[in-house]
Amino acid sequence: MAPSMRERMLAGDLYLADDPELAEQSNRAQDLVAAYNATGPRQAALRRALLEQLLGSVGEGTELRPPVFVDYGSHLRVGARCFANFGLVALDVAPITIGDDVQIGPNVQLLTPTHPVEPEPRRQKWEAARPITLGDNVWLGGGVIVCPGVTIGANTVVGAGAVVTRDLPADVVAVGNPARVVRSLVP
Repeated sequence: MAPSMRERMLAGDLYLADDPELAEQSNRAQDLVAAYNATGPRQAALRRALLEQLLGSVGEGTELRPPVFVDYGSHLRVGARCFANFGLVALDVAPITIGDDVQIGPNVQLLTPTHPVEPEPRRQKWEAARPITLGDNVWLGGGVIVCPGVTIGANTVVGAGAVVTRDLPADVVAVGNPARVVRSLVP
């Protein structure tokens, strides 16, 4: 029996996103995102309940300021004591894992989807995805874009507006497009 589109997606293989099972999971996520983004700052308990329904996991003391945007939500795991400012886009076609004590500036994009470079499969709407991992105590400045398949090591700081196209080690500062290490945080 051939794998389902969902199984293909989760394995990182090419899949078609308009599959009915995937469409239903995405619609469920979009309903929860709309409810979450409609909450006010005095609705912390409701926000928490909605995040627990939407995300794969969310640690204690974590705050994601609306608006937040995801593809599925269930593939996004956020550790404890994290903070994401307004406008987080976490396209969790593949798993996105965020460690503890992570700080995320406004309008950050965590992008797991990829598309074929060849024109015909792209025209046929095939796509794939690669996971993203943020280690503990990472700080992403405003407007950072993290590309598919990237891992950022613990304690690393990524400067505002950087585009992270490949893995960054722990304990460094990285800036630019593409992001490059400009200094170590370890003496």
